[in-house]
Amino acid sequence: MADQDIIANIDKLIAEEHELRSRSVGDGLSDEDRTRMRRVEEQLDQCWDLLRRRRAAREFGEDPDQAQARPVSEVESYRQ
Repeated sequence: MADQDIIANIDKLIAEEHELRSRSVGDGLSDEDRTRMRRVEEQLDQCWDLLRRRRAAREFGEDPDQAQARPVSEVESYRQ
């Protein structure tokens, strides 16, 4: 997956997150929407981590294509 593909996926997930957050105002989210919000947040953590790892590999002369997405348990609550 190329950096641009990861960035496009991040943009898509951010748009979905914003849409879910806007629906949460007032009545709140359904259980299904809360579950989806949690999954979107986890996928964003994974994407940001992968993008940073690819950029670091490139910076140090390594092959960025060797970077793989890490499990949610490793990137959970990633701070930017």
